[in-house]
Amino acid sequence: MASTGKMKQKIGTVLLAPLWALQLLTGAKSFLDNPLIGSQRLNARGLHVGRVKLAAGMAAWRRRRLASKVRPDWREAFDRDGFVAIHDVVPPAQFPALREAMLAYRAPAREMRQGDAITRRMAIDPAMLAAIPALRGLLERRDITALFHYVASFRTTPLHYVQTIVSHFEGNEPDPQETLHADSFHSSLKAWLFLNPVAEDEGPFTYVRGSHRFTPERLAWEHRRSLPEPRTIDRLSARGSPRVSADDLAAMKLGAAEALAVPGNTLVVADTLGFHARGLSVRPGERVEIWSYARRNPFLPWLGGDLLSLPGIAERRVNWLWALRDRLEKRIGQPWRPVGTRTAMDDGADRDQP
Repeated sequence: MASTGKMKQKIGTVLLAPLWALQLLTGAKSFLDNPLIGSQRLNARGLHVGRVKLAAGMAAWRRRRLASKVRPDWREAFDRDGFVAIHDVVPPAQFPALREAMLAYRAPAREMRQGDAITRRMAIDPAMLAAIPALRGLLERRDITALFHYVASFRTTPLHYVQTIVSHFEGNEPDPQETLHADSFHSSLKAWLFLNPVAEDEGPFTYVRGSHRFTPERLAWEHRRSLPEPRTIDRLSARGSPRVSADDLAAMKLGAAEALAVPGNTLVVADTLGFHARGLSVRPGERVEIWSYARRNPFLPWLGGDLLSLPGIAERRVNWLWALRDRLEKRIGQPWRPVGTRTAMDDGADRDQP
């Protein structure tokens, strides 16, 4: 029986080997799920660092072709820090009406729990855009679109959500989003337009300035982190989203993470290749934002070509993705549970009764 099991394992390895090899040319990042990505022998010879350097070079090349469309002050801030914080991104006279409409809007919602935090999301879909025309106007603004493209390094339309973070919901388990980390080995875009003020002790966006650049020290750290046996390190790091310590930051000659306390009507756009986290919240509360996300294959040479960004398709993707994961839940899992129709500020008292 043991020999039969080993034979099946060898056959499976042979059959999967071409797929694992092809994944090296994509954004695949898990050291656990792909034995080539997680190979100590190959990484000692520079596989991981080679992928990192190639992805960074491609992102820089694409951004050079996108730079002329971006406001110079925004571009300079991003190039220097890895993020841009834009106050009063909506004209102040128009923001209260947009905020009121966003907070009052009711739609099907999904929730995911991590530690003692609940993340609730509602898709910004055709129904919401039709009900709140100012929201469509905001998301289609040329200056914001150009910035999104530059940070993502692609002409791609992000996925957009209304997102609520419910902190200190139940229990004492730590929220993994509160640990400094990078999302992947390559650039990707995340953006938050905060509908309410966020104080320094209310779970603010936190970022290590300049950590989006691959300096010699960052590359050396990337090499070191690729060498351990993946099953001996924390699971999130092994899955390709590395956690970083204060000693690591010092070794990379980076400063401490900064918590961004911001007023409402502030848009933060960041490259989550840089080290970031959700700051600590000292009390229960809800942080509400328009949240946007974009990540493509980092090795593509072209800027556009994303058919899913076409009008009529782009605004329907979130619901399609949720439906697809529902159908494939037994195979790939589905952490986002439907919780019925809600507004962004529902307190979740009836969370189990959609």
